Amino acid sequence: MATLQEQIREVEEEIKKTTYNKATSFHIGRLKAKLAKLHDEVEKKSSSAGTGEGYSVKKSGDATVTLVGFPSVGKSTLLNKLTDANSEVGAYAFTTLTVVPGVMEYKGAIIQILDVPGLVKGAASGRGRGKEVIAVIRNSDLVIFLLDIFQPTHHSVLMDELYEAGIRVDQEPPDVVIKKVDRGGIRINSTVELEFIDEDTIKSIMDEYKIHNAMVLIRENITVDQFIDVVAGNRSYVRSMVVVNKVDLAYPHMLDEYKQKYPEAVFISAHNSQNLEMLREVLYDRLGFIRVYMKPQGEAADLEEPMIVLRGTDIGQICDRLHKDFRRKFRFAYVWGKSAKHPGQRVGLEHKLMDKDIVSIVIQK
Repeated sequence: MATLQEQIREVEEEIKKTTYNKATSFHIGRLKAKLAKLHDEVEKKSSSAGTGEGYSVKKSGDATVTLVGFPSVGKSTLLNKLTDANSEVGAYAFTTLTVVPGVMEYKGAIIQILDVPGLVKGAASGRGRGKEVIAVIRNSDLVIFLLDIFQPTHHSVLMDELYEAGIRVDQEPPDVVIKKVDRGGIRINSTVELEFIDEDTIKSIMDEYKIHNAMVLIRENITVDQFIDVVAGNRSYVRSMVVVNKVDLAYPHMLDEYKQKYPEAVFISAHNSQNLEMLREVLYDRLGFIRVYMKPQGEAADLEEPMIVLRGTDIGQICDRLHKDFRRKFRFAYVWGKSAKHPGQRVGLEHKLMDKDIVSIVIQK
């Protein structure tokens, strides 16, 4: 019987040799679903077999950022310059063999930065302790792709590895809801015109995942790959930024080429501390922090010391930050500000906040 890797290669070859058109879209959709399932099986098998001691890092602060890059691109040096960490630095591969956390305080925000072992090609399949590293990345709020200016192909390799591991960089979860039911087959409703996938392909993908009765609501013009991600249900969505290191050693034409390829990247020299203040500023902005002012019941709002949280934070997450029992004892909250329909709107745990909102939480006594 063919191994999982052999089955993956067979399916990939069949996808490559199949010309895409309306007549073959159903077949290709099913093949892609089968390929996604095989990759998931490889990951589960690798995790259950154990690839060494896993990395367990408790998230702390207002946001968690992971430094991602090939070995010896300067992650440890950068971490030491940005934070209070003491990550071992060496001019050879795999200096960092575990996760080293550090803390950067900037504009009132406490940002946890993690230095992990360098990723290599094949990391998604476990090479170079890739599984453990990827598990850390999954739980991050943002990844910094740290690139060596002398290795221009690294970014695409890293993106491919994370994609294969089920991490969707700089993407939002597709606006699709799948509700399994007991009978009735697959019923599909869409609020938009679907250009890249049809109902037959949707049903073939769900059949590959052994889902035969479900209600599907689609509110976005999705692709086949995006629908497979929804059905798989185990994808992580992480923001990113690109930082190019060792610019002090580069020729001007190399810098120009990189700037054209990565116009939003920050160009630094971790060794010489060049442009690190710019990096702190861009990182803070990219994380998207907002300020939330708390108003204790019956008291005035504290407008001097806001709570710093990530954009998209809801009332439930504020409760978690305040006290371990607040979510359990929560009754409702009052909100004043941009996210409120009217001053003092009464809201529930799922209400998402906006910058400078004032919040008063009411709990059971």
